[in-house]
Amino acid sequence: MPSVLQATRSSLQSSSKPIVYDMGSKNECIHDKFSSLGQPRISALKPNPGEEHLFNIENNPFAFSPGQLGKLINPKSTAAFLALGGLPGLEKGLRSNCFAGLGIDEQYIPQPITFKQATTVLPSPGLLRDNEQDGNLPSVRSNGRLRSNFADRKRVFGENRLPERKSKSLLQLAWIALHDRVLILLSVAAIVSLALGLYQTFGQTEHEGANVEWVEGVAIIVAIAIVVIVGALNDWQKERQFRKLSLKKADRFVKVIRSGSPMTVSVYDVVVGDLMLLEPGDIIPVDGVFVKGHSLSCDESSVTGESDLVRKVPADDVLQALVNEETSELKRLDPFIISGARVLDGVGSFLVTSVGQNSNHGRTMMSLWENPGPTPLQSKLNVLAGYIAKLGGGAGCLLFTVLFIEFLVRLPGNNKSPEEKGQDFLHILIMSITIIVVAVPEGLPLAVTLSLAFATKRMTRENNFVRHLQSCETMGNATVICSDKTGTLTENAMTVVTGALGGELLLFGDKDLQLELDSSAPRLQDPQTKAKRPTSTSSVHFEMQEYGRISADQLTSKLCTEFQNLLKTALAVNTTAFESEENGRMVFVGTKTETALLDWVRRYFGLGPTSLERANSSLEQLFPFKSQHKCMGAVIRLSKSDSCKGEAKYRLFVKGAPEVVLEQCSASLLEVSKCVSRVPMTKNQKDAIKHIIFGFTTQSLRTLALSYVDFQQWPPHRLRTDNIAAASDDIVLPDVLRDMTWIGVVGIRDPVRQGVPAAVEACRRASVSVKMVTGDNIETARAVGRECGILKTLSGEEGLVMEGQDFRQLSDNGKADIAKDICIMARASPEDKRILVKALQSLGEIVAVTGDGTNDAPALKAADVGFSMGLSGTEVAKEASDIILMDDNFASIVKALGWGRAVNDSVKKFLQFQLTVNITAVIITFVTAVSDSNETAVLNAVQLLWVNLIMDTFAALALATDPPTGSIFQRKPEMRTASLISFIMWKMIIGQSIYQLIVCFILWFAGSNLGYAESQLRTLIFNVFVFMQIFKLINSRRIDNKLNIFEGLHRNWLFMLMTLIMVGGQLIIIYVGGKAFVIVQLTSEQWAISIGLGIGSIPVGIFIRLIPDAFLRNCGKKIKKTLSYK
Repeated sequence: MPSVLQATRSSLQSSSKPIVYDMGSKNECIHDKFSSLGQPRISALKPNPGEEHLFNIENNPFAFSPGQLGKLINPKSTAAFLALGGLPGLEKGLRSNCFAGLGIDEQYIPQPITFKQATTVLPSPGLLRDNEQDGNLPSVRSNGRLRSNFADRKRVFGENRLPERKSKSLLQLAWIALHDRVLILLSVAAIVSLALGLYQTFGQTEHEGANVEWVEGVAIIVAIAIVVIVGALNDWQKERQFRKLSLKKADRFVKVIRSGSPMTVSVYDVVVGDLMLLEPGDIIPVDGVFVKGHSLSCDESSVTGESDLVRKVPADDVLQALVNEETSELKRLDPFIISGARVLDGVGSFLVTSVGQNSNHGRTMMSLWENPGPTPLQSKLNVLAGYIAKLGGGAGCLLFTVLFIEFLVRLPGNNKSPEEKGQDFLHILIMSITIIVVAVPEGLPLAVTLSLAFATKRMTRENNFVRHLQSCETMGNATVICSDKTGTLTENAMTVVTGALGGELLLFGDKDLQLELDSSAPRLQDPQTKAKRPTSTSSVHFEMQEYGRISADQLTSKLCTEFQNLLKTALAVNTTAFESEENGRMVFVGTKTETALLDWVRRYFGLGPTSLERANSSLEQLFPFKSQHKCMGAVIRLSKSDSCKGEAKYRLFVKGAPEVVLEQCSASLLEVSKCVSRVPMTKNQKDAIKHIIFGFTTQSLRTLALSYVDFQQWPPHRLRTDNIAAASDDIVLPDVLRDMTWIGVVGIRDPVRQGVPAAVEACRRASVSVKMVTGDNIETARAVGRECGILKTLSGEEGLVMEGQDFRQLSDNGKADIAKDICIMARASPEDKRILVKALQSLGEIVAVTGDGTNDAPALKAADVGFSMGLSGTEVAKEASDIILMDDNFASIVKALGWGRAVNDSVKKFLQFQLTVNITAVIITFVTAVSDSNETAVLNAVQLLWVNLIMDTFAALALATDPPTGSIFQRKPEMRTASLISFIMWKMIIGQSIYQLIVCFILWFAGSNLGYAESQLRTLIFNVFVFMQIFKLINSRRIDNKLNIFEGLHRNWLFMLMTLIMVGGQLIIIYVGGKAFVIVQLTSEQWAISIGLGIGSIPVGIFIRLIPDAFLRNCGKKIKKTLSYK
């Protein structure tokens, strides 16, 4: 194959004499055509709003501006092509040459050319003549300046690289993180607390305990700093890692022609006017116009969404058709080369017209540079921060009002000095502000940040590269997943899965595959087999074993060597695919159908290198596939050993649509497992084959038939005598498709990825709807949907399947009504996918979308979470996405769903824990301060610092690292409008708060009956309070009504470590921190009381979970109703 490529490339650069056309009447015709364009010509190049700067370039020595050239591709426009003068106009206006390319030493353009000169003084379509080539090659001018190749081109049209996206510094990312409402609330609390703490430490003469009042303010500032730094570092690292990955992949080498010689240059060095060479497998980096080549076909599905191959037509032929107004040919005229497309077949050259941010790929990438909005969790946390600020402020104001009234009442009988009275007032103010600080959940931002950081790190191990940290928690709330089919649900590798070989129909393939045949279908059975089939219905299902089915692995042992060699030769020579090295191994490059066939014969029949197989078979002629013929063929000269078996010297192998091939077959091969013999094909045989083919099509398999016909000479004698053709090059394949011998038929499809059906079922259990959005036809989509389990609904019936064009025609209300019911959307365009996403979001759904192509970028950006493919995805798709699937597997999305729910659960677990602490601490501080004669709360500032900040930090670490458990998929996702704190969580928060308040108030108000001194009583209440939080931490591991609070605990060693640290810290405080915390040591009896009441949090939690939610809701409704009457 390399020799073929070299030969074709040589033909592109062949003789030094370019094509010469008559410059007479043809030029006049073209000139008249251009003169009559008038307004249409102007409108074709009219700038879009906001793009005027691309059309007005200062000191432009070229005939065209970047904006005018962009009109060729965005969208494809033959009108713009004609307005720019076709290929001759582009060639002249860009000061390039379609034979020699650009001059290798070009720097500046000394002689500018106008638009009129380029488009009106036209040469004939074709390459420039000899006497114009030298004049059209750009000359060099230095003027004493430093050497700069293509300086004018780069200045006017730009370089082939996107402007470097300005990365945010760590300080900028930190500043953005500080805009979080919870952190703003914390910052205010920290400043106030620090100011008052400094006053208490250095401004007062008397102190209660150690002089550490300022520590709380500093500690809050440290907590804020940790949250901000961790979040900023995480974002900075992810962005840097992604940018490095993208840059490394983007930098590659391409082939161009400069000064008449082919050369390899970096993709970043390609400029407008370059003549670039294309070969199969190339991914096109720039936009341009096809100059010339051989059978050039491109896969533009990743750019336009069209799954069909696009055959490129040379620009000269397109211009000629436009000039001659050949309207019947206009639909197939496509000379446009689009960046991001992939060359699948043929070779050629094209003239580069747009690079960098002006190319189709560049414009799409630039449009994605926008910041995502707040996630559902962020929005809910912002609302919660507002509530906490209001409630905390209200509690502080209430406490200040009550204590200030008491202060005023006692003032007449107060004999203290004015300074002491002032200190008493400041004490009231400090206590009130302390209430506000206590109400703020300092550990909440840390819990969110740690949960996300831990989850993203673990997700990377499971093939989920998270680009945007917050997308993790958004995925946990996802209610709908809109997935691509090819490459995500399927393997994106067409594979031969079944087939029927020989005239006796030796069936092979998947044992679970069933064929749907008409009951009248004839069968070819062994005479000894007399199995009966039901005939009471018009259509029946029966397994392939009735036809002698074998597994694919048995092919090698069942088929004779002669038939295996026939298959290898038939497929190795009759193909346009070739071998290429990729990632250290040899792979086939070509259309998916052809590579599937070659992979099949290599796997089961030991096909060696195709180049060697072709060398052993003397190829006489190749008939490429043509859609109107629905088949392709290859003629080989038979070796002497093969010729001696018969009179034939040449053999034509044919593969194509079964209905075309079978119609021309008059014989078939029998005894393929023993000794192959050619026998005439009977009508019964032909009917049986037709019904087998029908059975394949009902399974949405792509069917391909194989046959051959022998000739004594080539070209065939009858074609010579009939004067149909004088040479082999003029023979048309249908002319020789007669009296062929049937080899067999194979069924090809893109198999479903292993694990996808189980993943879809896991999503169904998690009440997440999976929808397939594909560009394939509706029958193929339906078959894959059945196999994946997407079509299966909860009621057991098949879900709704519709085509994109039908969905597109619905009204907005109609789309909203039907969006939830759609299971599969076939023949869907990228815009259909985006509209579906928007329709689902308008219904309150949280939508995740997968995509791999440039055309998927709008839907990926519109989705709440966008998944791109790490292996097959384009750079545009990756830039638009939030998470990259490194293995392109749908099953990895389910892992992301599990981790997303784990993140949400971690935040809720921590909220459930800390709000209980805050509610209890605020009420205890309030009540004990008001009830105490000295207006001193039972918990002092240093003790509250340990409870409210240090313990909460350890709790955040403990609860943030819980991995997903099996039960996480057993519940429904939360809607976007769902409350952050559920009814069950409120039940637990209020229940545990009541338990803790009862315990603390009994000890405070009735503690004197125990005979303890006041210092011991205060220490006991502090110790009991701390141990109730420690055991409630274990209880907070569940946010539902299930009782197993120890699920997965053995897998979270960090939780156990943090619990031990908190217990150890409390022991140290009681035994060592007496002066600092204003406490005394406890007796063994008091330790037993502390631990016993602490453990009591667990049975209380069980009791709370056992209380029916419906009972509490009804009680709440009755209380609300009673209050409303009053």
